[in-house]
Amino acid sequence: MRVPLCLFFLIILGSVGFAQNNVADLVLLDLQVLRCNAAMNETDAVAIKGDRIVALGKEQVTKWIDPETTRVIRDSKLVATAGFADSHLHFVGLGQSLQMLDLRDAKSWQEIVAMVKKAAETLPVGTWIEGRGWHQSKWNRKPAKAIEGYPVHETMSAQVPHHPVVLTHSSGHACFANAAAMKLAGITAQSKDPAGGEILKDGAGKPIGVFRENAQRSIRLAQSKSEQRRSVDEKRTIVAEHIRLAGQQCLQHGITSVHDAGSSFAFADLFTDFAKESKLPVRVYMMIRAGANELAARMPDAKRIGVGDGFFTVRSVKISIDGALGPHGAWLLNPYSDLTTSAGLNTFDVDEMAEIAGLCRKYQWQLCVHAIGDRANREVLDTFEAALRDDVASDHRWRIEHAQHLSPRDIPRFGKLGVIPAMQANHCTSDAIFVPMRLGERRSKEGAYVWRSLIDSGAIIPNGTDAPVERVDPRVSLYAAVTRKLTGGELFYPDQCMTRAEGLLSYTLWPAISAFQERKLGSIEIGKKADIVLWDRNLLTCPAEEILDATVRMTVLDGNVVYEAE
Repeated sequence: MRVPLCLFFLIILGSVGFAQNNVADLVLLDLQVLRCNAAMNETDAVAIKGDRIVALGKEQVTKWIDPETTRVIRDSKLVATAGFADSHLHFVGLGQSLQMLDLRDAKSWQEIVAMVKKAAETLPVGTWIEGRGWHQSKWNRKPAKAIEGYPVHETMSAQVPHHPVVLTHSSGHACFANAAAMKLAGITAQSKDPAGGEILKDGAGKPIGVFRENAQRSIRLAQSKSEQRRSVDEKRTIVAEHIRLAGQQCLQHGITSVHDAGSSFAFADLFTDFAKESKLPVRVYMMIRAGANELAARMPDAKRIGVGDGFFTVRSVKISIDGALGPHGAWLLNPYSDLTTSAGLNTFDVDEMAEIAGLCRKYQWQLCVHAIGDRANREVLDTFEAALRDDVASDHRWRIEHAQHLSPRDIPRFGKLGVIPAMQANHCTSDAIFVPMRLGERRSKEGAYVWRSLIDSGAIIPNGTDAPVERVDPRVSLYAAVTRKLTGGELFYPDQCMTRAEGLLSYTLWPAISAFQERKLGSIEIGKKADIVLWDRNLLTCPAEEILDATVRMTVLDGNVVYEAE
């Protein structure tokens, strides 16, 4: 039978089109590929076309190689994993911190005073000086006239009298302010503690310059007044730079997705614009921080899933019910071992939390609650259980952020209720030097950072860094998760370690599941987004100590090489 000429050309054109459709843009060949799926399968090759993974295994992948293929990477020394996801950080805050004084390595209060004084010498009088990362429990000597171990403002105020200074505690749950900053904030001996906060004072009733939890708001408000003169365009430019800096830090560490742990609706609107303009350097899953009234008004129309070809999603709410363990702000069932007059702080009304839980059920939003102390975690679990009573088995994926200290009787409730403990393993090894002081031996052993017990209860644990509280380096959290080893070599209750496979899942598939994104992200599968990291060693099999030395050789996001080591 003769084929009509027009049909013949259609067949030829169709064959050409089919061939073109089976040409990969990027190929990874002859390397170890840790697929990061539930079975932890491995393969030896990946083909990427556009933003998707189209083939796995050398036999299939070679069929996608063509002269038109942009790049073929063949290196048996490289090991590929799915793109890492930091499931709890503060994205804009990370960018901001990169423009502040970094106080994390300071060994004493005197060293910090010297750093601030040096910065003041280069800034106009009246300019706010910001820093972040100090922790009184990590200094090699106490400050003069210390109150509960915290510095008194007098030395800083004398050395830096003409610049308002605000220095954020490494936990983010306390800050220091000098006399100039307190004057602008209207803080005096007569100032009262706000609900869920504390202004530390000396024996004479004078503020020492340290503000716990909600008491920080007065200082932040005074600082924000100086920024209100900026135009909308100026503010947008500043935020864009913070996003660029934060994204740059993430990509060089193999982080392709982040869960932003609490931003406003205004930021969500701005990120939506950036996503549509292809200006987000990583995928952002944002939690909204707002009160019940604002949520009730905005939630019906505010959900956004996969804006900008999957780069921005808003479908969850974040609230904080207590503070941090370091500054004695975590809400405990019993008083602190080293501060018996306090059981911590409840920073958010429990009844309003229940109201927000009801809104999340009504509008099918995810609820994420910061809870660190055992009392805070119990209150959240009780609230979750009451809100989900009619349908505990629903696919709600509600989360407790941090879940650092639990009562043993509450641990099984995570698996039973389907609650996800989103924990940052680096907090364990960073905080371990003071955890037994705060909680005592028994409470520390039974309930502090109990990853093994939680996983055995049926829970998954998405990992992260809580940057800028800690450095945005997943190697530190991965190493902490599988060793619980401190810098001095001591092991912090090692029976609670994750396995190597669990540690890797905690940075790949588990974060994707905790963000409803496992169909597109979290593992190397045909049809999923091509977010892949190339490492210089196998994170599953290398000696544990080498995890901290592992180097990201390349980061691929959405099929594009976005970072490559020199």
